[in-house]
Amino acid sequence: MKINKIMTLQLIAVMAASIGLTSCGNSNASTSSATGWKINDKKGGFQYNTSYDGTEVPYGMVAIEGGTFTMGRVQNDVMGDWNNNATQQYVQSFFMDETEVTNLMYTEYLNWTKAVYPPTEARYRQIYNAALPDTLVWRNQLGFTETLTNTYLRHPAYQNYPVVGVSWVQANDFSKWRTDRVNELNLERAGYIAKGAKTDKVHGEQSFSTHTYLQAPTRAYAGNDSIVYKGVRNRAKDGQTGIYAKMEYGIFSAEFRLPTEAEWEYAASVRKSDRVYNNQQGRNKYPWGSDDVRTNSRRSKGDYLANFKQGRGDYGGIAGWSTDAGEITTAVKSFPANDWGLYDMAGNVAEWVADVYRPEISSEVNDMNYFRGNVYNKSVIGPDGTVQVVSTNIEYDTLPNGKLHPRALPGEIQREKVGDEDTFLRRNFQGDNSIAYNDGDTFAKAGLQNSAMYNAPQNTASYDEEGNLTLSLDADSRTSLINNNSRVIKGGSWKDRAYWLDPATRRFIDQYSASDFVGFRNAMTKVGNTKSNAKKKARG
Repeated sequence: MKINKIMTLQLIAVMAASIGLTSCGNSNASTSSATGWKINDKKGGFQYNTSYDGTEVPYGMVAIEGGTFTMGRVQNDVMGDWNNNATQQYVQSFFMDETEVTNLMYTEYLNWTKAVYPPTEARYRQIYNAALPDTLVWRNQLGFTETLTNTYLRHPAYQNYPVVGVSWVQANDFSKWRTDRVNELNLERAGYIAKGAKTDKVHGEQSFSTHTYLQAPTRAYAGNDSIVYKGVRNRAKDGQTGIYAKMEYGIFSAEFRLPTEAEWEYAASVRKSDRVYNNQQGRNKYPWGSDDVRTNSRRSKGDYLANFKQGRGDYGGIAGWSTDAGEITTAVKSFPANDWGLYDMAGNVAEWVADVYRPEISSEVNDMNYFRGNVYNKSVIGPDGTVQVVSTNIEYDTLPNGKLHPRALPGEIQREKVGDEDTFLRRNFQGDNSIAYNDGDTFAKAGLQNSAMYNAPQNTASYDEEGNLTLSLDADSRTSLINNNSRVIKGGSWKDRAYWLDPATRRFIDQYSASDFVGFRNAMTKVGNTKSNAKKKARG
C-alpha cells in the first residue's frame, strides 16, 4: 500500500523512537530531564515518541480552534420555551466532520458488521439488527413515501445524502466502530498488525478493539499472533521491551464521538461577531452570518443558503430558479460551507449531540466544555488480575421500544460502573452517573419522587425465557416528557421552518428513537496544542 509522505515521515519517527530499528546508534535516543537516563535506547528501557509533532486532521474532518462564545439565544424566543438563555462558555479545540454521516458511510458500517457478526449465526443476529436504521421512519399515513422506505438507505442515488432513521444509541455505536477501524488502519500502516487483517481475517470475537489492544495486546484478535505482530513487522528480538504499540507512541487516534451541544453550537456560530453577544449590535441569526435565508452575492443573488421548509405545503419553493432543490434531504455539500468549512450546520437534517436534555444550561456550575450526560465506568478485572474480554457470552439491554442492544461486542473489554472505592473523598465527581447533577429538580433531591419535575412516562419492554416480548405503556399521570433518555438535537432540517436554523435553538427526543429528519456527524477532541496547527491528512 502506498503511504503518503506525511504518514511515512510520522511512521519513521514512531518506529525509530519506539523500537530503535535503525542503524544510527543512539542518535534517536533522548535523555530524561528527570533522571538523565536515555529514552528510546535500542537496547531497551522506556519507549516514548519524543519526536511527535502534532495531531493530523482525520479524514473528512476540519479543525475547530477553541475559544469563548455566548451559548444560547440572544433574540426574543418566539416559541416561549426559554430553554436556551444566553450564557458564556469556553470550548476546547476539536475536530468535526465537514458533513453529516452519509448513507454510503453508514452502509460501509453495516456491511462490516454483517461480515464480522453474520446474522445467519443465531448468537450474532441481534448485533446486526441493532445496527440497522429504521427505514420505516419515511412512512406517512396520509402520504405516499414507500419508495423512500425501500431505497433511501442503500440506493446509489442517495449515497451522499445524510443517513436518517438512526437513533442516538446507534450513532454512538457507529462512532465506536469508526474509532476502531481508524486505529486498526494506523497499526497496519505502522507495521504492528498484518496487512488485510481488518477486512478478511476477522470473525466474531476476533474483531479488533482499540481498548483491548492497548490493555491486553496478546488478546487482540482473540490472541491470533499471526495478525498481532511482536514489534514492527514482527522484528522484535527476544527480551526486547515495547514489542506492542502503546499510547506513548502517538499512533492511536482519539475517539470519534458525537459532539457536545456546546461544541456543535460553537462550530455553527462561526463568525467572531456571532460568538460574543454585543448589547448594542445584537447577533446575526443564522450560521452564514445573516438574518436572511437567501444569498446577497451578486453572482448567486437570491439562492437559498439551506434546505428547510419554507411554509405550509412548501418544502422547496417553486419549481425552477426559486427552489432550494430539497424536497426531502439533499446531498451533502449542496449549500455553501460556513467559515470553518462545515456544511449543513443549518438545514438538511437536524443532528444528534451527546447531551442529555435539561431546560437550563448554567455557566455558574461549569463554563468550560459544558456537557450533561457523564456516566463513568471502568474495565472489569478478573480474579487473575487481567481485563475481561467479551467472547461468546453477549449481554443485551432491552430498550423501551423492544429492540435489543448489545452492551459490548465480542472482542471488546467488559465494562462496569465505577464503585465507592473509585469515588470516595473525591471532589470532582461523587458517583457513577452525573446526568441529573444540579438539574433543578429540587423535588427529587428532597425525596418527593411522586412530585419530581422530570417524571416522563416510563414505558418498558421485556422478554421472557421463551423470547416472547411484552410491551407496557405507562398509564400513570405524568407532567413532563423529560427524562435521562432525552437527548438534545440541534439545527433545523428539510422538515423544519426557518426558526430552527438558528444554532441556539434546541429540542429533544428519546435516545432510542429515530426520525426521517435527524442525522448526525462525529467530533473528536484535539489532543495537545490548543491552536489550530494540526496537519491536514493527505489522501494517498
